[in-house]
Amino acid sequence: MAQNKWILDVLSDLNAFAAANGLSALAEQLDDTRLIAAAEIASLNDEARAPANGNGIQFEPNPGGFGKHQHA
Repeated sequence: MAQNKWILDVLSDLNAFAAANGLSALAEQLDDTRLIAAAEIASLNDEARAPANGNGIQFEPNPGGFGKHQHA
C-alpha cells in the first residue's frame, strides 16, 4: 500500500518541528508513532502479497529504513 507511505513523511516533519522547538516529549511520541505507522503499513503490504490459499507466505525485509531513529 504505497499510497499510505505519505503519512510517514508527515510524522517525520512533525517530529523535526517538535524537536527543533523544544517539544522533546512530543518529538519522542511522534517517533514512536512513526514506528507504529511503518509497522502497520508493512503489515498491510505483507497481507497484499500473501497468496490467496495462504501457502508460501514470504516476508521481505523493509529497505525503507524502518527502525531508524533520528533525534535532533
